[in-house]
Parts: sequence; structure tokens; C-alpha cells
Amino acid sequence: MARAWQHPFLNIFRYFRVDEWKRSSKEGDVSVVTDKALKSTVYRIQGSVSASNYILLPKTSTQSLGLTGRYLYVLFRPLPTKHFAIHLDLSTEDGQVIRVSFSSLFKEFRSSATWLQFPFVFEARTSRKDLAGVAPPCARWTCLQLDLCDILSVYLSRRYGHLKSVRLCANLLVRNLYTSDLCFDPTVSVAEARRAKLPVTPVPREMAFPVPKGESWHDRYVHVRFPRDNPKVPSQLVQKSDSPIAAVFLGPAPRLPPPPVVFEEPMQNVSPLVQMSSPTAPPQFPSAPSLLPEASLSCEHSEVPRVSGLNTSTQDPITWAEAADMHTVVSNGHVLAHKSTEMPVALDAGSCKHFLPDPILRLKGVIGFGGHSTKWALWTKDGTSVVYPCHAVIVVLHIDTGEQRFFLGHTDKVSALALDGSSALLASAQAQPPSVVRLWDFQTGGCLSLFQSPMHTIYSLSFSGSGALLYGVGKDGHGRTVVVAWSTGQVGRGGQVVVLAKVHTDLDIQAFRVAFFDGTRMASCGRGSLRLWRLRGGTLRSCSVDLGEYCTLELTDLAFVQAPDGHRAPLDYTLYVCSRNGHILEIDHQRMAVRCIHRLLPSRTPGSSLPQKSTFSSGLGIAISSLSISPTVCAVGSEDGCLRLWPLDFSSLLLEAEQEGPVSSVCFSPDGLRVLSTTSSGHLGFLDIPSQEYTVLARSHMAPVLAISTERSRGQLATVSLDHTVRIWDLATLRQLYDCTSSDEAPSAVALHPKSPAVFCGFSSGAVRSFSLETAGVLAEHTCHHGTITGLVVTPDGNFLFSSCSQGSLAQYSCAVSQCPILCVAVNAVCQDAHPGPNTLAVSGDSRLLAFVGPSKYTVTVMDSASLNELLRVDVSTLDLASSHLDWAVAICFGPAALGHLLVSISSDKVVVLDALSGRTIRELPSVRPIVCSSLALSEDAHFLLTATSRAIRVWNYWTQADSSCQVYIGHSEPVQAVAFTPDQQHVISVGDAIFLWDVLATPDSGRSMPRVPLAHEVGPGPGQLEGAACGADGLPRQQVPVPSQGPPPRLDMCAMPPEGNDGTFCMSNEEELCKESQGPPVLVERETGGAGSATWGSVRRSQGLFISPLCHSWSSTRSIQEARAQPLARPDSYKHFMARYKASTLAESTSFPPEGAKQLRLRTVVGYNGNGRANMVWKPDTGFFAYTCGRLVVVEDLHSGAQKHWLGHPEEISTLALSHNSQVLASASCCSSAAARCQIRIWDVPEGLCQQLISHHNTAVQALAFSPDDKLLVSLGDYGDCTLALWNTATYELVSSACLLESMHGVAFNPWDASELTCVGTGSVAFWFLQQRGADVNLQMHREPVPEEVGAMELTALCYGAAPLLYCGSSSGQVCVWDTCVGRCFLAWEADDGEIGVLLCLGSRLVSGSNTKRLRLWSVGAVPELRRKGSGARSSSVFMEHELTLDGAVVSASFDSSMDMGIVGTTAGTLWYVSWAEGSSTRLVSGHRSKVNEVVFSPDESHCATGGEDGSVRVWSLASMELVIQFQVLNQSCLCLAWSPPSCGHPEQQQVVAGYSDGTLRVFSIARTSMELKMQPHRAALMALAFSTDGQTILSGDKDGVVAVSRLRTGITFRVLSDHQGAPISTIQSTSKKYGDLGVEGTDLWLAASGDQRISVWASDWLRDCCDLLDWLSFPAPATLEASGLPPPSLAAFCPWDGALLVYVGLGAHEEVVFYSLRQKQVVEKMSLPFFAMSLSLSPGARFIAIGFAECTLRLLDCMSGVAQDFTGHDDSVHLCRFTPSARLLFTAAHNEILVWEVMGHGCRVTAVLGP
Repeated sequence: MARAWQHPFLNIFRYFRVDEWKRSSKEGDVSVVTDKALKSTVYRIQGSVSASNYILLPKTSTQSLGLTGRYLYVLFRPLPTKHFAIHLDLSTEDGQVIRVSFSSLFKEFRSSATWLQFPFVFEARTSRKDLAGVAPPCARWTCLQLDLCDILSVYLSRRYGHLKSVRLCANLLVRNLYTSDLCFDPTVSVAEARRAKLPVTPVPREMAFPVPKGESWHDRYVHVRFPRDNPKVPSQLVQKSDSPIAAVFLGPAPRLPPPPVVFEEPMQNVSPLVQMSSPTAPPQFPSAPSLLPEASLSCEHSEVPRVSGLNTSTQDPITWAEAADMHTVVSNGHVLAHKSTEMPVALDAGSCKHFLPDPILRLKGVIGFGGHSTKWALWTKDGTSVVYPCHAVIVVLHIDTGEQRFFLGHTDKVSALALDGSSALLASAQAQPPSVVRLWDFQTGGCLSLFQSPMHTIYSLSFSGSGALLYGVGKDGHGRTVVVAWSTGQVGRGGQVVVLAKVHTDLDIQAFRVAFFDGTRMASCGRGSLRLWRLRGGTLRSCSVDLGEYCTLELTDLAFVQAPDGHRAPLDYTLYVCSRNGHILEIDHQRMAVRCIHRLLPSRTPGSSLPQKSTFSSGLGIAISSLSISPTVCAVGSEDGCLRLWPLDFSSLLLEAEQEGPVSSVCFSPDGLRVLSTTSSGHLGFLDIPSQEYTVLARSHMAPVLAISTERSRGQLATVSLDHTVRIWDLATLRQLYDCTSSDEAPSAVALHPKSPAVFCGFSSGAVRSFSLETAGVLAEHTCHHGTITGLVVTPDGNFLFSSCSQGSLAQYSCAVSQCPILCVAVNAVCQDAHPGPNTLAVSGDSRLLAFVGPSKYTVTVMDSASLNELLRVDVSTLDLASSHLDWAVAICFGPAALGHLLVSISSDKVVVLDALSGRTIRELPSVRPIVCSSLALSEDAHFLLTATSRAIRVWNYWTQADSSCQVYIGHSEPVQAVAFTPDQQHVISVGDAIFLWDVLATPDSGRSMPRVPLAHEVGPGPGQLEGAACGADGLPRQQVPVPSQGPPPRLDMCAMPPEGNDGTFCMSNEEELCKESQGPPVLVERETGGAGSATWGSVRRSQGLFISPLCHSWSSTRSIQEARAQPLARPDSYKHFMARYKASTLAESTSFPPEGAKQLRLRTVVGYNGNGRANMVWKPDTGFFAYTCGRLVVVEDLHSGAQKHWLGHPEEISTLALSHNSQVLASASCCSSAAARCQIRIWDVPEGLCQQLISHHNTAVQALAFSPDDKLLVSLGDYGDCTLALWNTATYELVSSACLLESMHGVAFNPWDASELTCVGTGSVAFWFLQQRGADVNLQMHREPVPEEVGAMELTALCYGAAPLLYCGSSSGQVCVWDTCVGRCFLAWEADDGEIGVLLCLGSRLVSGSNTKRLRLWSVGAVPELRRKGSGARSSSVFMEHELTLDGAVVSASFDSSMDMGIVGTTAGTLWYVSWAEGSSTRLVSGHRSKVNEVVFSPDESHCATGGEDGSVRVWSLASMELVIQFQVLNQSCLCLAWSPPSCGHPEQQQVVAGYSDGTLRVFSIARTSMELKMQPHRAALMALAFSTDGQTILSGDKDGVVAVSRLRTGITFRVLSDHQGAPISTIQSTSKKYGDLGVEGTDLWLAASGDQRISVWASDWLRDCCDLLDWLSFPAPATLEASGLPPPSLAAFCPWDGALLVYVGLGAHEEVVFYSLRQKQVVEKMSLPFFAMSLSLSPGARFIAIGFAECTLRLLDCMSGVAQDFTGHDDSVHLCRFTPSARLLFTAAHNEILVWEVMGHGCRVTAVLGP
């Protein structure tokens, strides 16, 4: 009966009367609006923070809805381009409350015992690789049907009780909520169900969405049901291209065994799919969940569709790229290709059975845009992809996923593109005369028709809206313009393309457009002509539009526009035409007359400070090159490089986006929310109008690429081009990372350093330069060459660099240091006839040999790379004795070092294989056609050989001599300059006109094997002796990791030692039976087997280590690792895990660092400790070494004297430290940044204080560092975004091994008794790692032990080793568990704290624990070894707490002496405490502000200083020792400004500090009495600036609203208020003295106020007489837009200490500069340029120095006498505060909460400036 009142359904909003807000509550921006689609009122919840804007039912958490209905129906619509969240609190039958959340913010499914988080994803907008995103612009009203019973039973095996509460969070519209026990179908009404007698429960009329007559429910709304019926039935992912927001991913769902059980790890990383019905498909009953794998579903690479039997109509979009691959097979000199398709063609089995797979390469990505023209870029109909040409290739780029597919077949550059209105037919023309046109099926990529046009060249193509007509514009052989109309309606049905009409004209046609309302009407424009065209009766006719006085305009583009209501007659449509003079013409095409003319002018004319109004007759117009029209907005692109948006009345400029070159074309997306733009400099991108963000889609070299270089560690590609640019690309994303342009000299060669972030470039001037990829600066420059650099190569070990030039010289450099000094220069060594190319120089894989062509082009020389001793010289001119001419060498490359082969391409179209030691010819590889091979590359396994001949790439089977067949791949429109394998051998790169990236489809298990190294007597011309040999130098066969089979995920338990008989490479094949029986994730292991050799750590190659995946894939382990790394994990809910503080600042690109002996500033003291770091403090009691971090600095402090040393070098915030056991080496790690693509780990020599090594491996941040007990190894652990474990050899600091993890780890520690064992702790488990060395390889093996259920901790956050063999681990729930490392089990646990434990230290019988509850506890654990013998029966009663201390923040670092009696502890409050357990005391050692420091002021005698911070504290410090003396704390307020009373106030004991707070109050603190003396509130808004009058009796204050108040300090009365600056916050107030009557005004005080609107007022006052007069008013112009990110710079002003009538200003202006304004002359007398806008300013009272802080983390000291500027670094954020001390001896600077104290070396004497005659 209790549930009867809720049947059949319950309207929740009506029952609880949400509109009255008595039983429910709302927070934030919640309003009632009327929805046009539903024609009813709905609730709109919006806001930037979802958690702050919501509707909550019921009103308080103590109440409950008590709704028992099984189904919850949520009728809502997500707000476009926003995130939303829905939270449900469900009560189970046993009273447990479960929080169930659905949100588009979630990137993956997460769960615990009390909450479930499901990602809500819109499939049409987001790919499977990124399952979370904002709602699309076309988001619809949705009926979300949630089965609450199934959600709890499926995911947590609990029984549903009732719905307790609902929270609807921004951003969404919600109509109502309903509960019911009935499963309604919202797509069927009651009338429809009765009429059709459907076996469903129709939705009640009250819950139904309105459907207009004649329309389908599915066309307007979306139904999402979760979970689906019958979750045990798997199904495949359904993809339909015609469905709108096709699906919502909510997940994941586990596999359910027949009996209900409690899962230890129930959620695998898969997601059930809730599929919404297609608009054209009827509803389906029932639906089943689909398991979505972690990686995208794609077909196997080895399977390639054949030409025969290919059904392209049903092809999956993933196979588009495969269907468009173009390659031919060459056999016996004949090219075999199919004439009607571009599909790969296979040879018969007899001719190529040894050369598989076929094809070997598949085009994956293209870097480039344009070629013949940069104006062609088109949107697809759905607006998700962009179509554009890249030389001879047509690319379709999906803008959200970055995936590309291709149309291959053109043999020359594509000159024009056109796509019909339904995106079904694509037309393209190529530039090579006579022009050829291709018609493509856009969906399948197949070529439907190829025909020759009647034109010599085509430069424009246009489809009619239906695609039945195609128009082309071009030139004939005599240069006359030709317009042709073709009929294309029958092409899709097997018909031919027919010419309907053709006309010749002398008109200049720049643009040609077809009217969207009539495919037979067109318009064209050009120089002095605007014509309307019509196709009628098989003829093309045109008539001109009378332009009157504008007949001489150069018209550049035109567009038809549709009325917003879409109901106008065809003759009412408007034609817009633009000109190069800035005119926009509105044309009435019915009357063929000009309706209206607009003139667009730039928003700012040169020399003006304010935007100019656009007039018709004045000014220089915008040179418009292209325009596009939406129903309400016009987009224009111009030659000044700007994309502008205007309303159709052109009354005002809506938006302006500056491009990287002249704009070639603009195009609105179908929904009108994005504008695609192209530039003549090869950039393609789009502007998102709602967010005002511009996204670059493609960049391109504008000339042929000459050379390339790749490197393994960072996955980067470097290219140089004839366009005078050097560019660095990311091979994973194909995005440009860096570029460098040289206008004076052309780059000709490039090489990336294999280990360091550096690139080497050779130039036409003969210079060789080294650039740092971290600082983007020049490291070194060498000019030993006198000709163009023709070759540049670095040895694989990174020790040497070699360069050659066109004058024949060869240079050797040392790469061991950043300056790369020259070691040797050999003259006349290299061939002088050589052209720049990638194969001019070659080094062997073992870095021992160097080969080049020289001294003449007929010889090849091999040298020792270290000594440059000549080892071999081969004459290639006489290799073919039967030839009548001499051959010469063209290109060279080494084979794998194990083979000892040297490959030489010679002029007779052959590739000769030589023995690199003896010079004997092993064999020759003939080519197919007489074209010289300009570049060649051999794979690392010596299986495939790449050659570049003309515009084709050939792939050869290197070990097959019986058949000379090869596979040929085309696509380049110009000769291929270079080919290369990527370092991972998974891809091939070819460059020429563009950069092509090809997938290598050959799998490792396809029979590829590299032969053993042949002996000297075995070297011969035939490869037969080498076939079938084992791979690897040791003769052992290569171990392959078996591919896991599909089925239940098995669990593989890793043991400490490999199975018997294993050669050191752990292989899963030995554990197949174990995999079948056990449950759990499989372990995929990737190892490199090494040969015999030294067993030292330094000789070990990098190993990928272990990779653990929770899914089964039919892929190799390498592919799985790459896919898993592409999916970052969510940040753990643990304070122990490091999270870099957000900073809006950027690193400076150009600085003026002074030489070492001429620095005017010296860093003296660092105030503060970085409480955001983790384990970032080290202390060695026996040596006294004490170091901690502050921002990016390592501070080494003497605890006795307080003296500091500062180690600089990190580019970002330091996360952690580690000190070696011998105290000789300190390791520090910082985050990655724009200057450092990877995290830096610096190795410091402690005695010398110098950085001796710089290493990097992790991508985001380093969580922990640890040295092995013998200090021979260093381990680094990446954070949740990196999830890698790296092992380093401390002798050479080379990477020994690395492992990739699928779960984040919080801590790592070496076993103190065994250096070959280390342990990590993370989510619910302990990972034991074992190091094993076999020959030259080091293998990492892992044994993972879950936390026992009795402990119940979700996260293990801290660990430390105790007495052997004990391991202590702390958890996020406050428990400490003890493990026996011998057997790998937990035998004891106790509750050590109420919060998360972040620090554990154990020595002897004592254990220290620190947590986020601010508590530090000392435990006696002497009885734990005895408890170990009891095993699981152990009890924690013998463990007791000895002492407890409460500190000021969560504990993040700690270090104690050997007796655990005393130590140093760091907290998140930025404090380092000295702890003495014997005394039970804690003493503050280092202190700083917890948050941002807003102001620093000084006492007149310079004995003390005071600082105010965002945390509400005012701290007074001793200036001599920088120790904290007094602290005044105001809760819940921020101290924003300070002022110290001037010396005129009297004795020192009368000194006062005045502080202004965010609530508008002003407080006066007495320093002598350490108390607050006065509190007043002269302002309603936050106080921003304070200043004392010269007599100290009056205080001036300015607030956020621009109000300046003048108050008496003794009485607290405000007697004057100035509102001149009202509307802009006051940023500066300063007061100084002047002589009475000077400057023409009375008064003894001269003071100024500066506000954020770049205005400064200067006043003269006599406060005793209540006199205050305005002396001057200054306004400085500001730019219209601010390019820099973040907040605009403040307006800062100050009086000059050396000239009281001089005023100095910095702030937002037209230029970055310091302005000097004379109050006497009333004008600006001097300007000094700055590199950036200033964020802080201070003038020295001594020497004429100005200190300026920048947002680029840089401090500049400017000498006003000499004009010399010196830059200094050290801060980790924007330097927002600079203050000189009164004596000018010290300079204080602040960035966030860091305070740096600098000693001014040339401070000079104090200057006192008083105005007078």
C-alpha cells in the first residue's frame, strides 16, 4: 500500500511543488523560461561551475524523497557546447546510500562501494578514443530512462530500495522528472499504440513530447535507456551515418556470471552503449548493451580488400583510407595496375608469395595543405569534416578526432574542388594541362568517372545543389576564359559525364558560384565585371550587372544568402560581392542592379588610439579576398591576415581573428557556428563563433621539403624546406610543435639529437646551428664551412655530429656538451658536386662508422666515426665492367649493424650492397625504370628496403633475389626527396611536395627475420646463405609475445623469477595453462633480447618493461601499449598525488641575461617553502645537508647560519627531491612545460652545487624519486597522466628500463636489503618489482598483490620499509597495513589516523605517520616482527602511539635522524617544522604565505618588512634574518594592500602598519604592541591600494570600484571621497613631498592615483588645511585586443626618486614600454621599450634603477642612465610584485607565494627628490 500512491507514475516536480522552493532548493543561475520546441515552461540551469548551479530535491540532506519507482524518467536538454551533471542518491534495502552520477564531464567510468560515475557522451561529436565532451550545438530534448534496480544490481550487486534525492546541475534545460514501475516507450503515444496494437506501454500524455503533425518523434527527440534489457547479451557497436547524435556512452557494465557475486574488480574498462533509434528506423525492443573496447575497433592491417567483389556501398568509414590507397606492383619491368579503381592490386600467388603482405604500406596521414592553390577547403554536409587538397592528394579531415582519409589518383596538383549539397559526390581537377577531372563517391572514396575537360587548365569547380550539374571555369590554350557545364546526374548509375554547354569569354572571372535555390543560375565576378549566368536550352548565357561608378573595382568573391525565415521567393535572395578595396555590394539579381554598398575599413588606422568609424568615402579599405554568408553574419577574409565577422547590415565589427598570413578563403559551416579559413601561407583552420576560439587544422611547407630527421624518445620529426623554414612535428598527432624562419639564408640540412631536446640545422651560408627545443634558443653556431651544408647526421649514441658542405669539407663535433665544440675539420673530403640531401652522410647503427660520397662522386669513403681514420674507399665507377660510361654514387645508407652492409645508389639506376668492412660487392638490386634513386632506407630487421625514384616510393624485399618485384606507391606530385622508417619501425615517412606518413602493415610475426652476421669468408653476392638464419646477434630466435585470445580476461600472476629454461625474456606462452584457469587481466610483455656482452648497467638498452592491460585485444603488445598510453587516467582522489599549481604565466622567449661578472642583482634569500610539492625536502643529520624547493628553485640552507645557496635550472615547478645515501648526489624533478616537452630530472653534485646531468622521460610530472641502497640506480615514478616507471643507471644516467602502468601509483621505494627489488603503491594494490639482468638486458617483472578486503582501503598512498622483511603502507582511509615481503601478504593493519596518510617513515622500532588531518604521530612498532609469525591472526594491540603533534597543514615531506628523536617536517601551508619528540615540541624553521603575496612594505629604518597575502595574514619579518616575527590573521578575508607609517610619525615604537582587505575594511596594527589599534570601513568594495601622507597623519585608500578615500588615522574618520576614477579599479596610490607652491599649485603633498583603465590623476594637497587640487590628468591608449592570455597588465605609476617632477608609467598600451612624463613640461619626455607588458614596477631610491616584473616569469633591472637592461629568472609564476628597500640595497620580488630577496650590487647612494626651483 505504501507504493500505491506512486502508481502508475509520479510527477516529481508537481508533487514536491518545485516552483514554490519550499521542499526543494535552487542555487546559482536557475530560472524559468519558455521552450519553443515543447511550447511549455522549463527550468534553465546554467553556469560555468556545475557544482554551484543546481536544483536539489529534497531541500536538505536529512530529508528523503522516498520514491520507490523502478524507473526514473528525466526530460531534459543539454545546453549546447556546455557540460552538465545529474546526481542521484539511491538507498538500498539495507540502508546504504549510493551516489549515482551521470555527466559529460566524466572521461571514464569510475566506481567505489558508495558511488558510481557514468560518462555521458555524444557519439556524433566525440570519437571512441575520447568518450567525453560538451554537448553539440544540435543537442535535442532527451528522455533519459534509468532502471535504478538494474544499475545497483549490475554494478554493485545490491538491491534497490528507494530514491533519496536528486541534484540537477548546470548546464541543461529540464522539463520534469517522473518515477514509475512501468517501462514506458516515449516514442509511442497512446493513440498510436491503440491504433497499431503495439505490444508496448505508451508514454502518458503528461510525459509525452509534442510531435507536429507529419513529423517523426525521432526527428526531434532522443530516447536514452540505461542499462539496456538483458545485459548478459553482448552486441556490436552500431554506427549509422544518417543518425543525429547517434549514441550516448554510459559505462562500463561488467560481465555477469550466472550467480550473483560480489566483484573485487567488477568494472573492466569497457562501456555499455545506449543506442538511440535512428530517425528513419522504427524503435527496437528490447535493446542489449554493447561492450566497447578501450581502443577503437578497426580491421586488421594485414587484411586488404581486393578489387574483385568489392562492395563499396557497405564499406565502414574506417576502411575509407584503405579503399583509397594507391599502389602498383612491379614485376619484371612491367607496371600492373587496374584502370578503373585505385585499389591495391595483388599479383598471382606464384609471383609474389614471398613478398607479403600486399600492400605493405598504407597512407595514414599527410602534413600539408594546398599546392596549386590555398583557396580550396570545403565543409561536409554534417559539418564534422573538412575537405581540402594537398598537392595531388585530396584529404578529408575529421575536425574532432583528427583522423584523415584520402582520395588518391591524381598525378599532378589538384587545382579545384567541389562537393555537392548532400556530400555524396566530389569533383576534383588537376593542374597539369590538359586538365583532367575526377568524380568521386565521397562516402566510399571510389573514383566514379575520369574525363578530360575541354579546357587547358581549370581553376574553379562548382556543383548545383542536387549534384546533377557541374560547372567549371578555366583557361583555354590561348589564355581565354572558358565556362563549361557538365551533366553528372547519371554518374552514380553507371552513366557518363556529358558536356551540356561551353562558352568562351574575355571576362576576368575570379569567383563563380551556383545559386543554391536554382542549379541553373550562377554568378561570377572579376576585375570590373559582375555577371549573372543561366543555363537554358543547352546554352550558357550571361548578362552584366550595372555597377555604375564602381565598374573599375576588382571584385574578388561573391555569395548568395538565404533569408533567415527561409520562405522568401527565389527572386528575393540577395547576392553579396566583395572587392579588393573593401567594398561589399548587395545585388538585387532580379533587377540586376546594386541595392546597397558598404565600405569596410580596418578597426584601427595607423597612429590612432581609438577605433575609427567606418565611413564610405574616407580611409583605406580592407583588401577583401573572400567572403562567406550565413543567414545573419558575413565573414570576410582579407590580405592583411584578418578574418572578420560582420552583421549583414555591416553596422559594427562583431569579431576579428588575426591569421598567420593573407586569408585566401573563408567558408561557413552548415550550422553557421564555425568559419573555415585558409591562408596563402599554408594554414588551414576554423573559428568557433560561440567560444571565439580558433583551431588550426593543418600547417604546411610552402616549398619542397629537402631533408628530414626523426628521433625515438619524443616522437618528433624535423623538416627543412626551400621556403626557408625549419619545422618540428609531432608524429603522433601530425601537429607542428616548433618552426624557425630564416629570411637571409636557406636551411639545407637538419638532424635531431637522439637523446637531448636539441636540433641541428645547416644553412646555405655554411653555418651549422644548434637549437634547444626547451628554450627555443640558439645553443651554438659554427661557421667552419664556406659552402652550402649538404649533409648533417648525428650518431645514434648522441656523441658526435658530422656536417659536410658543397666546398668538400667535413666537420666533426662533440655532442657531449651543449656548445657542440668542433673536434676536427677535413678539407676536400666530401664530393663537391653533391646536392643537399638526407643520404649524403650516413652513420652505422652502432655509431662506429661514418660513410659519405667523396672525395669525388665516383668514390665512397668509410671512416671511423670517433677518430676519422679512413677505413675503406670504394670506387663505384667500375662496378659494372660492361657499361660504356662511368657510374657515380648518388645516395648511401647503412644496414643494421649486425649485417655490416652499406647500400649505395648509383647513377645507372642500381642499388649496390657493399660489405662495410671489406668493400666487397655482396649483390645488386636493379630498378624497374631508368630513374636514379635519390634516397633509400633499410628497416632495422633488414626485411624491407625503401627507395625514392622520381614521384614514387618503392618497397623491396631485401632478401629476395629470385624475383626483382617491388611494390610502388604514388601520391606525391613532385619528386620524393627523402624516405625513412620511423624509429619504432611502425611507419614510413616520405617527403617532397608534402610530408606523407605511411603505416607499415607487415606484422612482427609475418616471418620476418634478420640473418646472423656473416663471417668474412661467407660474404658473397647471394643472399641465399643468409635466409632462414636466426634473429639477434646471439643466434637465438626472436621471442614473440602471443596475442591473447578473445574471451574472459585471464589473470597472470607474475613470479619473482622467470620460468626455468627461459633465456631471460619472459614470455606468456610458458603460462598458457595458468591463463586458462585463473581470472584477471592479462599481462603483455615487450622485451628486447640482447646478445652476449658486458653485464654492466651502462650497456643495457632501453626496455619497455611490463604493460598490464585489462582488456583482450587481437593485437600485438606494442599496439596495445600505444593505445593505452593515448588514454590518460583520471586524477586520483588523493592529496598525496602531486598536482602542479595552475599558472596563467608563460615562459619568456627573449631575454637579456647579463654576463656572469656584470650582474647588478644577486639572489640572496628565498622566503618560503613549496607546500604543493611532495617529498620535496631532504635532510641528512650526519652531514647537515638540508635542501628544499620553492617554485622552480632548489634551496640549500645552512641550519646554523641560515645562509642559503640556490640551484637554478628547472623550467617549471619542482615536484619532488631525492638524496643519495652517500649524500653526494641530489635528484630533483620538475613538470613539463611549453619550454620542456618532458619533465626534467636534474642530477646535482652536492659538494660542488652544480648540475651534472639532465635526463627526461616522463611526459607530465614526476611523482616520486628514489635511489637504490647501493646508489647505483635511480627510479622515477610518473604521475597519473604519465603512468610510467623509469630506471636509470647513476654511473651514466642512461635509461636502463621503463614500464608502463595502467593505474596511477603514489609512491615508490627500494628494498633497503636488496637493490634488485622495489615497491610501488597505488589503487588497491601493492606492486612488487624485480630487476633481472640477462646478458646486456635488464628486465622488470612485477608481482601485484591486492589489498585484503579486511583493510578496505581504495588507495594506498604511502610506503616505507621497516625491519626486514616488513613493508609499511598507509592508505587514504587512515589505516597502516604491514606486509611480509617474503611471501607478499598483508598480515596486520590498524587505524592510524582519521584522514589520508601521506608520509610514512620507519627506523628501528619507531614509525612516523603524517596525514592530511595535520597530525604527525609517532608509533612504537617493536612488536610487529613478532606479530608477523602469527600471520592473519595478528592483532594490532601491541602497536601503540607514543606522541602526537598537530601542525598547520597536511604533511607532505619528512626526514628524521637515525633514532627518530628529531626531524624536519613540511606541510601544505608552506612551513618547515623542526620536530623534537623528546621535548614534544615543534619549531618553525621556514615559513611563507600559503597563497598569493599581494604587498611588501618596509619600516623606515629597514629593520623589518611586512607582507600581506590572500590568506588574510599580515606577517612582519626581520629583514636581517628573514625570520617571522609577528603574524596578524584576519579570517575569511584577503589582505590586498599594505602601508608602513613614514619616519615622520615619530619614534620606532609608534610605527604602524595599515592593511586593506577584500571586504573594504582598513585595519591599523601596532608593531610595538602587536595588536590591532583601529578598524574602519571607508569603502564598500575591496581595497586595492594604500598610501600614507608625508606627515603620516592621513591615509589614502583606493578600492575596486575606483573610489579614493582620504581618512584621518587618529580618528578613523573619512573626510574626503574622490570618484574621478569610478568604474575602474585603483591599482596604485603613491604620495611624496613637494615644496609649497611649486608646479603652480599649493600644498606640501604630491600624490597620484592610477586605475585599471590606463588613467592617472596627479594631485597636490595640504591635508591640514583640507586642500586638494587636481594637478594633471593622464590617459594612455590601450590596444583593441590583448593578445596575451590571462588578465590584462595593471596600470602602474610612480614618482621618480631622482626627479620629483617626473612620473613613470607602465601598463596596457599600444606598445610594451616604460613612459616618462614630465609634470613641468606636461608631456612625455622619454620612452624605453620592454619585451612584454609589465606586471609590477619599483624605482630604486639609490641608483637610477627600475625593476620590472613580467608575466613571463622574468625580472628586468633597467639602468636609466645607460639604458642597459638585465633579465633575471628564478620565479615560477608571473612576477606581480617588485619593491626596493628604502636604502636601495635590497629588492624584493614576489610570484604567487614565492618571495625572492635580491641584493643590488650597484645600489649607489640614497636619492631624496623634493620639488623646488
